[in-house]
Amino acid sequence: MNHLFDVVTVFGVVMIVWVLSSVRREHIRVEYSVSWLLAGAVLLVLARWRTLDDWIAAGLGVSDSFIALAMVAGAAFLVVLYRLSLRISGLKDSSITLAQQLAILEFRLEALNEKVQTPAAR
Repeated sequence: MNHLFDVVTVFGVVMIVWVLSSVRREHIRVEYSVSWLLAGAVLLVLARWRTLDDWIAAGLGVSDSFIALAMVAGAAFLVVLYRLSLRISGLKDSSITLAQQLAILEFRLEALNEKVQTPAAR
């Protein structure tokens, strides 16, 4: 059982280092990295703090503290993924609005060009 907690600890550390490295190389924006860093920190704390795992397991009515750790970690990652889904949805709506505004501007520009060219042709 301790081996599983050690694996989760390594995973948490690797995740935190990976996110910090991605922020440093500007592959991920800071506002998105905070959620991932918090999720990694929660994972790391829960993997190392066995008393807390036992308390959470008792609170959830689960007999095994590793199952409680997995449930809390899964919930944390679901929250992060939900937040990112909201952001992606907002960006999609913004890009649709931007494309519509661009189409309107192109239409107006073409109409203006036709207006300018028509008197010159006469």
